[in-house]
Amino acid sequence: MSVLVKQLAEELQIDEGCARNAIHLLFEEKGTVPFITRYRKEKTGSMSEVVLCKLRDRYIYMQELEATKERYLKVIEEHAKEKPEILEKLPQLRAKIAKCLSKQELEDIYLPFKPKRRTRAMTAREKGLEPLLQAIFDQWASITDLNALARPFVKTEGLAPNLQVADEEDALRGAADIFAEQINETSEYRNLVRRISNSTGFIVARRNERMPTDEETLKTASKYENYFEYREDILRAPSHRVMAVRRGEAEKVLVVNIEVDEEAIRNDLYQTIKREKQAEELPLELDEWFRRTLADAYKRLLAPAIETEIRMEIKMRSENEAIRVFASNLRNLLLLPPTPRNVVCGVDPGLRTGAKIAIVSETGSLLEHCVLYPKFPKNSRKAKHAEAPATEEEEIDGNKKEDAIPVQPQISQAEQMLRTLLEKHKVTCIALGNGTGSREIDQLILNVIRSEGFDHIKRYIVNESGASVYSTDEIAREEFPDLDPTIRSAVSIARRLQDPLAELVKIDPRSLGVGQYQHDCEVSKLDKSLQETVESCVNSVGVDLNTASFKLLSYVSGIGPALAKNIVAYRDQSGVFKARKALLEVVGFGPKTFELAAGFLRVPTAENPLDNSSVHPERYEIVEKIAEDLKVPVVDLVGKDELVKTITLEKYVSDEIGMPTLLDIVKELAKPGRDPRQDNERLHYSTDVTTIQDLKPGMRLRGTVSNVTKFGCFVDIGVHQDGLVHVSELPRSGGDPASVVAVGQILEVYVKGIDFDRNRISLSTRKDSEDASEQAAAKPKLQRSNGPVLSPVTQRKAEPAPAPALKPSVGGLVIKPVDENTVRVPPQKRDVQGRAPSRNANNNRPAPNSNRPKIHKNAAADKNFSVSDLLSKFNNRA
Repeated sequence: MSVLVKQLAEELQIDEGCARNAIHLLFEEKGTVPFITRYRKEKTGSMSEVVLCKLRDRYIYMQELEATKERYLKVIEEHAKEKPEILEKLPQLRAKIAKCLSKQELEDIYLPFKPKRRTRAMTAREKGLEPLLQAIFDQWASITDLNALARPFVKTEGLAPNLQVADEEDALRGAADIFAEQINETSEYRNLVRRISNSTGFIVARRNERMPTDEETLKTASKYENYFEYREDILRAPSHRVMAVRRGEAEKVLVVNIEVDEEAIRNDLYQTIKREKQAEELPLELDEWFRRTLADAYKRLLAPAIETEIRMEIKMRSENEAIRVFASNLRNLLLLPPTPRNVVCGVDPGLRTGAKIAIVSETGSLLEHCVLYPKFPKNSRKAKHAEAPATEEEEIDGNKKEDAIPVQPQISQAEQMLRTLLEKHKVTCIALGNGTGSREIDQLILNVIRSEGFDHIKRYIVNESGASVYSTDEIAREEFPDLDPTIRSAVSIARRLQDPLAELVKIDPRSLGVGQYQHDCEVSKLDKSLQETVESCVNSVGVDLNTASFKLLSYVSGIGPALAKNIVAYRDQSGVFKARKALLEVVGFGPKTFELAAGFLRVPTAENPLDNSSVHPERYEIVEKIAEDLKVPVVDLVGKDELVKTITLEKYVSDEIGMPTLLDIVKELAKPGRDPRQDNERLHYSTDVTTIQDLKPGMRLRGTVSNVTKFGCFVDIGVHQDGLVHVSELPRSGGDPASVVAVGQILEVYVKGIDFDRNRISLSTRKDSEDASEQAAAKPKLQRSNGPVLSPVTQRKAEPAPAPALKPSVGGLVIKPVDENTVRVPPQKRDVQGRAPSRNANNNRPAPNSNRPKIHKNAAADKNFSVSDLLSKFNNRA
């Protein structure tokens, strides 16, 4: 074990002693990651959760690898008993297996001994052609006549048809089959093919020409148009594009394969084997036979196996990245700041079925609920894509009322019902779900809020993803057995605003809408990661023992679902817990569980104030010692920041308690029970910008990041449609949006563009996008029709002139005329990111530092195209 620990310590760049202690705590003492990270810092060197999880996973991997080594060695030793040639190589095989650091490397060594289906090489061996191959090897550099060497192995008389060797060519074919299998099963050759394939490989996708042409399939195929001619380096392909290509292949829309430099692979194999056979020059006849054998070994055996490996590798890499993104987004979502001590009105919007209203008290109890049925005009949901001049009646303080819903008797009645509820329960916050009908219901809420007496009420748009899943789940039925599922959804929306963590843990994380292709990931791996993420969040915040649901309790360190239900049952029968030590009275709650869980559970009403802090009960004694030295009772020490600052920590350091633990204790004494989520900000949206029609290019807004992906982030700006900030519009992202933004973060953005047809909003964090959007608005634009989509064309800024009549062009597109001074950049073949990749002269691969070429407004053009040239190019593209 010491060798393994040393290896893992070097791999993870941590102290060997700390690694040994951490492994002991995890696997011998059965400690949990949150507990070890928080309360065993002296033993682990203050190791973070991330490092501790990596150490645990790598240790498990290496333990499995060692077990597999032992199993494979036993199989090889059995083969050695029957075959002297294997017995001779056994010491060498043992040494190679002992040095293996990966399962793939071990599988390569074990491949010749692995049970397999019948092969051509097996048939050749049964025909007795293996000695022919050995004869070729023995005379490798001196063979002048291969047929003469093969002639003694020709035999047909007295043999079964499957054992006959018809002629010399048949004999040489059989020898080649055996040689090809040997090449395929040699680990060094497989590593060579794997290395070159990884360094030269591209993942390539094209449209499946055999795809059905029915309407539904074509609709599905339209989502993958960007990948109909896709080709990208396998080492640089972003995870989201790999996952998209794989999904397109699974839906039979795309055909996907891996392209590698086959010539380089064959040449390197050829030279490597020649060196091993110690032959610089081969006779012509033997050289041709060798090259044919090599080509067959690669095409028939090596290439399919290595391509499968590469596809699995990039799949695993993409899945791991997708899971990492999902876990990161989930953490930020769960740790959104709560809005405690507020009476909240939760609204689950709906048009046909009405808006479900739930009033929730400061403690999360349901006070009242109802359903509002406002009837809107039939055209109230139609977007107004063209902005018309406002009339005098429409102008109120410079703002147009074109989206205001006319007040009708039904709407007035709904507004009156809402006013009554808000006044009756003294509501301070409204949490509106962002589902279907939210825009119309929001307008009704705005009408009420803007009326006299409700200025103090804050309006929040809450992501309602997963609310319907919760409403029909067992935990919701237990909480509200008599409520309709739609009312349960409204309660969930309200509680999400009050305490996101406590409410969202009740829902399957995959239903929360913050992932990236998570449904294409391996379920067990995804569930494990999400489980650990939720546990980390719950334990970092702490749990109120007397109010937490069994679902929330089940994520506390050392407590599972069954024990959580026992805690709730004890609480229901015996009343609230008055101290942490009362947990020992719960059925199944033993000393070990108490050690793992107690520090993360809070008892606000406890007589001992330390029971409402993150100080572990095993450290109460040191706190009492500190209070005694300061000559104050513990209750007067807790929460007294100035008094805490006078503590001399060095005098309390011992073999069991080090400075890291003491620092944690005094931090908690200064601010007991501090919720780390309160350090964050929560945004409530403006009542002036409520729909996509209120947006204008260049407008500056504040929004909340709702999801982060590898290609950018989505921002909720309060118009019921999240806008996309592309990764190129994020500052200093380095290609990784998660490095600069997080779910729940408040972001200042600028409106870059609005596509009313597709209900899409393009945003930027850069102020210069405001100027760019204004310039873009002044340029001639392509107008969308049913024809193919053409890219916008960059133009010089010109003096405004009367616009001539629009003329139709190719494919039904309408293009505004362009004057002859317009600068045109010659078209280039571009990749999926819009880049024109530069190429290396050596291997014709993209240069590592190639960037997107920038075209400045005053840059000289490569060539001036006339209008006729431009239309001709468009015709050719069409």
